[in-house]
Amino acid sequence: MSSEAVARSKTYDMVYIAIFAVLMAVCAWISIPTAVPFTLQTFGVFMAVGVLGGKRGTLSVLIYIILGAIGIPVFAGFNGGMGVLLSNVGGYIVGFLFSALAMWGLEKLLGRKPLMQVISMVIGLIVCYAFGTVWFMMVYTRTTGAVGLGAVLGWCVVPFIIPDLIKIGLALVLSRKMRVHMIQ
Repeated sequence: MSSEAVARSKTYDMVYIAIFAVLMAVCAWISIPTAVPFTLQTFGVFMAVGVLGGKRGTLSVLIYIILGAIGIPVFAGFNGGMGVLLSNVGGYIVGFLFSALAMWGLEKLLGRKPLMQVISMVIGLIVCYAFGTVWFMMVYTRTTGAVGLGAVLGWCVVPFIIPDLIKIGLALVLSRKMRVHMIQ
């Protein structure tokens, strides 16, 4: 591959990564406020990894989180800053990165066939739920008082399971269609 082609490929990579970081921000702004806001952020994460693959998708998620951490209002409710990440819901945002990493690892092991992508997205979602729930419990306990796992699962996981599974289905269909039209 010529140096010009390599430079063009890297430019496309940077553009795609940035576009999906912005997509996650837009997905965060579509929000229904609850204990953990109902957003389309997980859809953005699934799309990023589904379309861009593990490495570029994970970089996109990392950039999204960094943008929010430095104060750019990319999180739900047009919020940003370390305060959001250190709040009780911050673990779910940080969990997006671990979700993307899990999907990337499973992509390496299982490939990108549709069934394997469904499995990796479901496992990625479970990773996000687990990390976010533990974080929520720790912050809530420290700031408000003791809370049981059942209560936190009832607030932060159970109401989101069906919508998140629908997001996985949509992301799978859309990401497969989008990959066909992308410049690699």
